[in-house]
Amino acid sequence: MGSQQKPSRVLVVTHPLRKDVAELAEKLAAALRGAGVAVRILSGEVRSLLQPDALVIDHEATSATADLVLALGGDGTVLRSAKMAAEADVPLLGVNFGKVGFLAEAETGELETVVTRLLDGEYTVEERTALAVEAVGTDGEPRNSWAFNDIAVEKAEPARMLEVFIEIDGTRISRYGADGVVVASPTGSTAHAMSAGGPVVWPDVDALVVVPMNAHALFAKPMVVHSSSEIRIGVESVGTEGALIADGKELTRLTAGGTVTIRRSKRPVKLVRMSGQPFASRLVSKLSLPVDGWRHGRI
Repeated sequence: MGSQQKPSRVLVVTHPLRKDVAELAEKLAAALRGAGVAVRILSGEVRSLLQPDALVIDHEATSATADLVLALGGDGTVLRSAKMAAEADVPLLGVNFGKVGFLAEAETGELETVVTRLLDGEYTVEERTALAVEAVGTDGEPRNSWAFNDIAVEKAEPARMLEVFIEIDGTRISRYGADGVVVASPTGSTAHAMSAGGPVVWPDVDALVVVPMNAHALFAKPMVVHSSSEIRIGVESVGTEGALIADGKELTRLTAGGTVTIRRSKRPVKLVRMSGQPFASRLVSKLSLPVDGWRHGRI
């Protein structure tokens, strides 16, 4: 385990609707402050955080007030925190209060250990690829955004099919009707992309994943491309809107003629690591994989 400098300013991001998380956030903040670390807590709606020693700050204040972001919640909270951490170019540490917690480094019962290791600098920082997206609608105006896990172009109407084309580095690869297309970072390959039938990619692989969702076509296979590739998705449906979604949040609607271009972001996410657990072990434990198989114990 490597050694890092003790953080002097920590931003704690909590799940906005869970009071149990808010209470633990306050205890965590008190422990860090007792060791001389300045702490601020960001939460959406929990009123119990409105205490003199638990300052609630807005999004814009993040980069100027923290050198480490600590997310308390499930993967949704970590994703919300990831953008702030990437914009500020500071490390992100996730503590899981959710169900799977694939992006988190520690579990609820390990908070005391987390504090100790942070104060002792006993952690490493791992850089993860993120995604940049530019959407151009029929008005020709570009809209730019960012995602840690994935960018998806999905049909906005459940009963309709979305007609799209896919280009990789300027070459048309395929055109089909589908529920949509999801482009994932290696970290995001275990999220929406995996549910759509895509491959699991180890986080340190220098690649992006393109996965069609329920495509009506002879060639509609998941593809793994180099992270330097430019992926362009065009909407061709007339009368059916597409929705552009980044990390589960809808950004805009797309009509016929709209395009989405996805590249590796220049702003990666720096994840804090406190254990030497390899990704394969994390995969087995988080997804409860049946490693013995159905034939185990049979003759």
